[in-house]
Amino acid sequence: MEPQSQDLKTAPFLTLGRFHISEDYGFLLPNPLKELPDHYRPWMEIANRLPHLIGSHQLRAQVNEVLPRTLALPLVEVSRNLGLPPILLHSDVVLANWATRNPGRPLEIRNLDPIVLFPGGESLRGFILVTVLVEKAAVPGIKALVQAVNAVLLPSPDSLLQALQQLRLSIQDITRALGQMHVVFWNLSLDSWTSTKAVLSTDYVDPDIFYAVIRIFFSGWKDNPAMPAGLLYEGVSKEPLHYSGASAAQSTVLHAFDEFLGVRHSKESADFLHRMRDYMPPSHRAFIEEIHSAPSLRDHILSSGNSQLLTAYNQCVEALAALRSYHLAMVTKYLITAAPKAKGRKTSHLPGPPQALEERGTGGTAVVRFLKSVRDKTIEAILHQSG
Repeated sequence: MEPQSQDLKTAPFLTLGRFHISEDYGFLLPNPLKELPDHYRPWMEIANRLPHLIGSHQLRAQVNEVLPRTLALPLVEVSRNLGLPPILLHSDVVLANWATRNPGRPLEIRNLDPIVLFPGGESLRGFILVTVLVEKAAVPGIKALVQAVNAVLLPSPDSLLQALQQLRLSIQDITRALGQMHVVFWNLSLDSWTSTKAVLSTDYVDPDIFYAVIRIFFSGWKDNPAMPAGLLYEGVSKEPLHYSGASAAQSTVLHAFDEFLGVRHSKESADFLHRMRDYMPPSHRAFIEEIHSAPSLRDHILSSGNSQLLTAYNQCVEALAALRSYHLAMVTKYLITAAPKAKGRKTSHLPGPPQALEERGTGGTAVVRFLKSVRDKTIEAILHQSG
């Protein structure tokens, strides 16, 4: 028993608190500020009126590939202090952009509001809030992942089995949360919880609005054929800078699950995913690295010869592959199927996205090929008992 005790002293257990990850909210920022101090009031006034200012072309008709010094300098300074690139990110749009209407009520769609919006109306609200709920659904899985890593270190087969079973359930809950993008829903304009009249819609996030309006604001200036020269940050750099737009690939959740389960992606996909980690809060990146450096779960299960653990592991992998298949189907609906419709018309207040962006994700990838690849490589991670 002495060697095992010595190992535990040199291999500290994994905890969420070390990486500023909430036990209750996961990677979401608990209770984001709705208002900044009065010194920043001019910023907040602009932020609160973004949909109107952009829609009426009062904010700026077009950037002309230059971000003015008055915006570029404070944006870069704040971003450097946060350890993040100076561009709109998943952490901006989702992790720190939500508030409850009634703090005493559950975290569900009717009790949530985004803090800052831009054009896109109810579809943008839906997109942001459903993504918040996806992050929330991942919380039990993140906690199970921590339990599992520690169970391998002990080792404790019973604790590991319980953690893997909880991880599978959490991945399935993530898939269900994602499904709220396009199911019948209660309209967010309802202010009363006691109201018995629901306004129903067949799409929480309208594919046409997502394609022609929302996606424009998530697209960055790297791997973007519409802005091949990048964006010049006036007063910051003499050369244009290239940053990817906000993307689901910037969520830490699936990166953590992939590292834990030992899913290995193709070089092209892996290069993109690793680059997306630079767009995450530094503590979240460090959490992924900690999981990467932990003992291999796959090796542990294979060497244990425990058929229950192997089955539970494979069920996690299958659930993750199913989530990625579902995501692929949604991208097909909101991007590929929506593209031909958008070609024939313009929205009432904004032009559609450039033709060059038709089959690209907001992060700049050829999105369908990328999603098929990560799904297929996930399936390949399924273990087969030797002998």
